[in-house]
Amino acid sequence: MESSASIELAKHILLVFGIILALGTFSGLLARLMRVPDVVVFLLVGLLLGPGVLGLIDIKANSAINQLILIFGSSYILFDGGASIRIRVLKEVWVTVAVIATIGVIITAVMTGVAAYYILDVPMIVALLLGSVLASTDPATLVPVFKQIRIRERVAQTVMTESAFNDAMGAILTFTVLGVAMGTGDFSAGDALLGLLKQSVLGVLIGGILGYLAILLIAHEKFGFLSEYAPVVTLMAVIGAYMGADGLHSSGFMAVFVFGIMIGNQEAFGLQRAHHDEKILEDFILTTALIMRMFIFILLGTQVDFVLMNQYLLAGAALVAIFMLVARPLTVFLCAAPDRHARWTRNELLFMCWTRETGVIPGALAGLLLGMKAPGAEIIASVTFIAILMTILIQATTTKWLARRLGLLLNDRA
Repeated sequence: MESSASIELAKHILLVFGIILALGTFSGLLARLMRVPDVVVFLLVGLLLGPGVLGLIDIKANSAINQLILIFGSSYILFDGGASIRIRVLKEVWVTVAVIATIGVIITAVMTGVAAYYILDVPMIVALLLGSVLASTDPATLVPVFKQIRIRERVAQTVMTESAFNDAMGAILTFTVLGVAMGTGDFSAGDALLGLLKQSVLGVLIGGILGYLAILLIAHEKFGFLSEYAPVVTLMAVIGAYMGADGLHSSGFMAVFVFGIMIGNQEAFGLQRAHHDEKILEDFILTTALIMRMFIFILLGTQVDFVLMNQYLLAGAALVAIFMLVARPLTVFLCAAPDRHARWTRNELLFMCWTRETGVIPGALAGLLLGMKAPGAEIIASVTFIAILMTILIQATTTKWLARRLGLLLNDRA
């Protein structure tokens, strides 16, 4: 009986995967016809397929299969984003990235927390915990948007890099505030900064080392004996970078992002592959990243709790509006405008103010708080769901329009 139950479970999961791939493919085509980022359509399809509507897919957020998809999918999407980053561009904007991904996260969390204190009428520590969850942007959402919409290079790469680096800061801030909220720790700015530095440095080192080994094995004239297996090498290295960093209590997402940067900048290390081999690897990465987007955002849509979300819908929507229209713009102007080296234009700053979708990472943090029965966890989860829906459906769909209006869109054929 046990074997039979296992087989039936395997068949059910296989059927769910087939549904996601089939509907995800048609959703991608629909998104292309509508000229909107595919993550928007994937999320809407997920809402329809979930228990709240059709009930065709019901994979719990805390299940092992969901966590596997979330971790690997987010890692691979982030690797794909890192591979599109150019070191020469980062040299110009690194100050902005460093400041907005650290100090900027704190500014956003505090401003959102203060707004939540008054709008939701919750204790200040719960409000700050909510602000910390929402403060980091989401690379799994932003990377696909910028892969599909061609924005001025330094702007797109700044926003993508910020989203990759600030997830560590957002997690550190969330669990620091959580410790205070649950009475298990005192806030220490020094400890928080030390933890951030440790996670950042280790993540960069692990991603850099594995990235260099990977490009040696697939692109070096003498040692590149794995050139034909480059796609498999990227899969192994993405898993290795994430697990290695996580095992050393540093940011796995940062490690895979840096690994992607190494793969995408082979020429900077004097290594070059044949155009044919490069095209095969590029096609593999694009296809795999597309599949991961389908799974992540369709499943994310199925897991939206409508009952929980409706309890705080109006107040939550008001808070997210302040978060989008006040907290983010002030954060960008305070952190990026003073960067004289980057010399940001007003239109570039305005675009960065609008582009900061909430998605997988904040959703995962909210889920963890629910599982830990943290103070105010249900309110936090509810508002996080609202933020995910509002930012993806409103901001992601208007990214191309805004870029065109601000003169930042490249190769516009519309």
